[in-house]
Amino acid sequence: MSLIERIGTPGEARVWHGDMPLESEYTVGIAGERFLRAIKDQGVFLGTVCPVCELTYVPPTMYCERCFAQLDQWIELGTRGSVYTYTILTRNLADEAMAQPEVLALIRFDGAHGGIVHRLGEVDPAEVEIDMTVEAVLKPKKDREGSILDVKYFKPI
Repeated sequence: MSLIERIGTPGEARVWHGDMPLESEYTVGIAGERFLRAIKDQGVFLGTVCPVCELTYVPPTMYCERCFAQLDQWIELGTRGSVYTYTILTRNLADEAMAQPEVLALIRFDGAHGGIVHRLGEVDPAEVEIDMTVEAVLKPKKDREGSILDVKYFKPI
């Protein structure tokens, strides 16, 4: 079957059985590097501001997704945000029951477009609410590596 032939039923699809060795490297880019470095070095979140649309992007980007303007203005957002939405995990990736449920939430910062998906901690999953104000709990500065995992979790305040 060539690339231009149409598959009519799932049984016609070709599959690769077994392991396929892959290697890849992902870079966070210029904006992602500066964003993660601010978390590591200063313990704060940054956003970029579009001078045309007046949107603040979190995570920061180099160009506005609406008007394509270059984003050169960076602002500090602090470490507090609010829960925009969340889910409670009760099973791990191997589909096994977890000893303790975990809460993943989309955290939005005041006045910002977008947000960060991260764990919530120091909270009973039954008490999590939309619009709950939360604050980032960071690893000690000496243990930070320049990763989003430098944020241990967000806790209610």
